[in-house]
Amino acid sequence: MRHPATCIVARPRAGRDRSRRVATAFAALTLIALIAGCGTTGARTGPREQGAPSPGFPVTVTNCGMATTYQRPPQRVVTMNQHTTEIMLALGLAGRMVGTAYLDDSVLPEYRDEYRRIPVLAERYPSYEVLLKTAPDFVYGGYSSAFDQQDGRSRQRLRKAGIRTHLNIASCTDGSVGASEVHDEIRTIGEIFDVPDRAQGLIDRMNATLSKARREQGDAQPVSAFVYDSGAKTAYTAGGDGVVDAIVRMSGGHNVFADQREGFVDASWEQVVQRRPEWIVILDYGSTTVEQKKRMLLNKPALADVPAIKHRRFAVLPLSSVVAGVRVPRAVADLSEQLHPGRSR
Repeated sequence: MRHPATCIVARPRAGRDRSRRVATAFAALTLIALIAGCGTTGARTGPREQGAPSPGFPVTVTNCGMATTYQRPPQRVVTMNQHTTEIMLALGLAGRMVGTAYLDDSVLPEYRDEYRRIPVLAERYPSYEVLLKTAPDFVYGGYSSAFDQQDGRSRQRLRKAGIRTHLNIASCTDGSVGASEVHDEIRTIGEIFDVPDRAQGLIDRMNATLSKARREQGDAQPVSAFVYDSGAKTAYTAGGDGVVDAIVRMSGGHNVFADQREGFVDASWEQVVQRRPEWIVILDYGSTTVEQKKRMLLNKPALADVPAIKHRRFAVLPLSSVVAGVRVPRAVADLSEQLHPGRSR
């Protein structure tokens, strides 16, 4: 299998959720009281699944080399990073979320009301101790940094505490990541939470948005594009294996660094000049504004003869749109309209 990052072991057909909110809340409060009583020296045992499995369970998922068996769908979830949060919200699972953290952008408008009801544990990543206080039974990370060992949040440590974890497919697959891998991620989360029909419905809606964007491109010829993330001495740019490359390609563009077999790579400015991109796609995030990035590129003498600079052809995408989440089709529609203006109807 070309993308072995996540696979699901066959299981009986899942039934519907049978939520036990009162019992779960009581168990969580009891657990928190025990943690407080033990202090920092006591070993903490997280929520354990007991009793008979839910209908259609157990299900075993192998994710990034770690096999995890679920006796029932998780009930107390913490999401870390924008795309994992929005996948959960898009699947109608806000009621299972007891915490969230680390946004790069505002949550999509259609999910904001539900998002506001979920506690934000930290502006970036919460500490291990803060995670424990929420008594989660599942932590869903978007990037490997969500489970950083030096910060004490390794997947192994969380597992020992009885907390199951899942890492977004883009952070642990060896091959390229495109629309089909994003769909795989959504299907996997749908299986874990016993909402496969919702997952398929979300995928169908995403496919409809992609199809519309492609129809509107018509017979437009692909244009060459250099993706600028950051950097002054070198250019941090998208290689050919990441979601960004797939978005550029589906938008009617050709990533000039698609031959670099990584999601992101450092390139020299000499390489940018040699590849003569017709467009520059700026990724918008962080404290450096889009205008500041444009100014830096326009004022770089070495780039003066690059077609994108000569004709001031810039497109912009927020970082939150170029990760393996629900925004990918919208990013394609947005970038397609920028690269091929006047074709959308």
